[in-house]
Amino acid sequence: MFLVGLTGGISSGKSTVSSMLRELGCPIIDADLVARRVVERDSVAYRRIVHHFGTEVLLESGDIDREKLGRLIFADAEKRKLLNSITHPEIHKAMLKMICLYFLKGYRYVVLDVPLLFETRRLTRFLHHTVRDGLDQEQAEQRVAAQMPLKEKRGLAKHVVDNSGGREDTHRQVLRLHTKLEDSMEFLLVRLVAMATAAGLGGALLYGAKLLAS
Repeated sequence: MFLVGLTGGISSGKSTVSSMLRELGCPIIDADLVARRVVERDSVAYRRIVHHFGTEVLLESGDIDREKLGRLIFADAEKRKLLNSITHPEIHKAMLKMICLYFLKGYRYVVLDVPLLFETRRLTRFLHHTVRDGLDQEQAEQRVAAQMPLKEKRGLAKHVVDNSGGREDTHRQVLRLHTKLEDSMEFLLVRLVAMATAAGLGGALLYGAKLLAS
């Protein structure tokens, strides 16, 4: 199984493409939905956010007021950095669990729907499709706070779906892309590596058990 990054600018139709891929049976991991789940009440991230930002960022229900918290961090780079340090590790752990689950289910590829994929650059090194890395770490970090122009994202992408021609045209492009990804043999290499790793670990455990028994 390999990973495919899906991103786009504001109102670029990314959600439409994501929905079409989902209809074709592709597993989609939506980073925005994951981000909402990891800050639900009584979660690790929730408790840390309340500890650092206070109860004023909570709604009457006790849930985090995302709009108020968003205004707070938008006006303060240090607070934004603090919030990211709290939420990003939890988001990445949750996404990794989902990826492992899809891997065990035998999917050939998984789509990671990440709005700021190129800006943050934290996931790009794991992606086999969609991404062509053209930024160094310093450049990437300078752009975290704002989305890149769509033209620049097109230059970094390995595949581009142009949805300016209508829904049917977009659907044809998505179908072609899905077929290309399904026909890719890259998932075999990943599975062979995983099997070899598992076999090596199993052999090591067996050897250790024999040593203990002798």
